[in-house]
Amino acid sequence: MAATLSAQCCVVGGGPAGLMAGFLLARAGVDVIVLEKHADFLRDFRGDTIHPSTLRIMDELGLLEDFLRLPHHKAYALAAWIGERQYKVADFSSLPGTCNFIAFMPQWDFLDFIAEHARALPNFRLFMQTAGEHLLMDGDRVCGLTAKGPEGELKIDARLVIAADGRGSQLRAEAQLPVKDFGAPMDVLWFKLPRKDSDPDESFGRVAPGRMLVMIDRGSYWQCGCVIPKGGAEELRANGIEAFRESIARLTPFLADRMETLKDWGDVSLLTVQVNRLTTWSRPGLLCIGDAAHAMSPVGGVGVNLAIQDAVAAANLLGAKLREDRLSDDDITAVQRRREFPTRVTQAIQLAIQNRVVRGVLSAEKPLEPPLALRLLDAVPLLRRLPARLIGLGVRPEHVETP
Repeated sequence: MAATLSAQCCVVGGGPAGLMAGFLLARAGVDVIVLEKHADFLRDFRGDTIHPSTLRIMDELGLLEDFLRLPHHKAYALAAWIGERQYKVADFSSLPGTCNFIAFMPQWDFLDFIAEHARALPNFRLFMQTAGEHLLMDGDRVCGLTAKGPEGELKIDARLVIAADGRGSQLRAEAQLPVKDFGAPMDVLWFKLPRKDSDPDESFGRVAPGRMLVMIDRGSYWQCGCVIPKGGAEELRANGIEAFRESIARLTPFLADRMETLKDWGDVSLLTVQVNRLTTWSRPGLLCIGDAAHAMSPVGGVGVNLAIQDAVAAANLLGAKLREDRLSDDDITAVQRRREFPTRVTQAIQLAIQNRVVRGVLSAEKPLEPPLALRLLDAVPLLRRLPARLIGLGVRPEHVETP
């Protein structure tokens, strides 16, 4: 027989949105269970950028000093290369306060840090190797879920279930929440290459006809993202890893002497880009946040930070009412009302860049001319504050209000 547990809130998914929501709700006095299907957080994440909006959250929690003791690399600016010319894009040092940079940090270190502080709370329980399976219903209301862990089947009764189980969310599919898909013209191949002291000292992107390469300075190595046409990975694989290495070396010549570190396609990870959004994020007893509510484009690297903003908003709006057992259906839908506008604006910007810039670059055959907007950003330093604010802080950033 399945063991039965109960909690005021059960969060499914131990990623940034799920762990942060569980931590903040437990901090507000809510009895919380978080389920994570993997045994640890040590996986090949690509969302390793901690933006100023998230750093400010850590500061408001009184954790910033300890957090920044973890290994990380600071980026105060972003730039793009078109041909042999570099163009400056964003200046994060212009943001007010001390959190005026992007911290590049392995996501497993970030998740371990949040989990460590959450576990110190007596009303927080984290179950690893435990996957949420099916929603439990009381009429039309979600009243918990079934799960499977190392010890077997579990039945978890909960006043609220938060689905933070990613863009392939099983729970949102089971709840039959409608999804609006916006499409994407590209996928991304991620890989690592050694970094040398003589290399450029900031993160940037390189753009050439038919090719785009994002390079993130991770101290001892470059985290590289090669943007390819949607569905083009199989053709690249068919051409062999040597052809792929040669194409990267042509695009970024200073990397040519270390391309042999990509031994085979096992060293390259494919991110299938999706951009979608639920039209309704909840139903009675169930709330979707993060990628389960809105899968973001990798443009700007804002997905992780937007998911954390969802978690903060959910804790602010629902914490006290969950704790006092007076949560209403309208309270749950208030999270979407709070977070849908920032999501819509961010996705609109991403889609515009995808369709007007990325699509054009990937289909180009002649040398590219930098667009006027890029030339203006490079020429007028004051203008670089706008993309810094949009990327670094986002639209209507959240602040911790839970006690």
